[in-house]
Amino acid sequence: MKFINTLKNIWKIEELKNRILVTLGLLLVYRFGAQVVLPGIDASQLANLASQTDGGLLGLLNAFTGGAFSNASVFALGIMPYISASIVVQLMGIAVPYLQKLQKEGESGRRKINQITRWLTIAITLVQGPGYIYNLFATLPSNAFLLSSDVTFVVSSVIILTTGTIFAMWLGEKITDKGIGNGISLLIMVGIIATLPQAFIQEFASRVFESNGGLIMILLELVIWFAIILASVMLVMAVRRIPVQYARRTASGGYEKNVFGSRQYIPLKLNASGVMPIIFAQAIMFIPAAVAGLSESDTAQGIAAAFTDIFGFWYNLVFALLIIIFTYFYTAITVPTNKMADDLKRSGGFIPGIRPGSETAEFLDRIMSQITLPGSIFLALIAVFPAIIVSFMGVQQGWALFFGGTSLLIMVGVAIDTMQQVNGYLLNRHYDGLMKTGKNRKAVA
Repeated sequence: MKFINTLKNIWKIEELKNRILVTLGLLLVYRFGAQVVLPGIDASQLANLASQTDGGLLGLLNAFTGGAFSNASVFALGIMPYISASIVVQLMGIAVPYLQKLQKEGESGRRKINQITRWLTIAITLVQGPGYIYNLFATLPSNAFLLSSDVTFVVSSVIILTTGTIFAMWLGEKITDKGIGNGISLLIMVGIIATLPQAFIQEFASRVFESNGGLIMILLELVIWFAIILASVMLVMAVRRIPVQYARRTASGGYEKNVFGSRQYIPLKLNASGVMPIIFAQAIMFIPAAVAGLSESDTAQGIAAAFTDIFGFWYNLVFALLIIIFTYFYTAITVPTNKMADDLKRSGGFIPGIRPGSETAEFLDRIMSQITLPGSIFLALIAVFPAIIVSFMGVQQGWALFFGGTSLLIMVGVAIDTMQQVNGYLLNRHYDGLMKTGKNRKAVA
């Protein structure tokens, strides 16, 4: 009943209702565009491309684009070039003084960084676009191309793919501005969810109709799936609360000595970096296969095969190590312990038993290091769990992607963030209502 009342309250708030409708409308546009095939390609000849994306890195990319990659869609590259550009800009922000300066300029600096990210997105798309088109030439039969596969077709297709990525990026930004927020993340989540029903149907048919375990195995898989979802939620929501004491202010504005005020907490998240370490690691994992593919030697081909099999041992071992490393790296650049200590000191707060200032910063940094280790290991285990369940239970690769890894963590993380956004609107509405009531009562008195 509480959940139903919450839904009713959502539709009572006009602004929140409009934002939800705008979000749903823009997501529908994105899903419609994922079904629009590139001009000049016969949609009935895409079976080979679909089979190519059944597993491996291409299967993962196809899941992120909601099947647009295997549909040879105008959104075939999806929002991934923008994600790659964002990663590059964040990494450059550590070493490039100009970007560091922009990060400190507030809103104006953020707009300039966003503009740099957009231009870099276009550059990355212009590089990935020809690669995707030539992959179509190598995969599809010649009669799949209704137009001649000349330079004109390649150039026009690259322009369309670039436009599709820019349009998808624009949709994400509009969802963030006019919708309920997290636009880019919502586009990725919707793309992932779009492939979920088909993956489950294929797994169900394999288990039941092919006598490969029957309904018992399906039930066991669902139980494990819900357990992994619960573990992912716990990973996202887990925090270490650091108690903070604030001295009580006197009427003159000073602080009373030896008189304690209210006790609060600093919530340090177990996984402060979210899914970014997995996305960083996933981007890095494309590099060895791409470099090895340039050589025709047996060693290079073996490396390329190892790093394109996302369910293989060596791929997941390197993947897990990169996730742990990037978790520490991203936590270090996103959790400013020195700034937290300075803000705490200026506000008259302190951690019991710890001196304000540098000792507080060192204490917070030590705590973050301690909780980041189990958080990073837990994150790595969830990331490689699809390979584990494929090896030990024989789950189909398409369905196994939802048992962990980037797909599940993105869905869980975005779902929790969206719920918090909606809950924030509800709390703000309640607060505004109390303020208006107070003003009205004051006016009546």
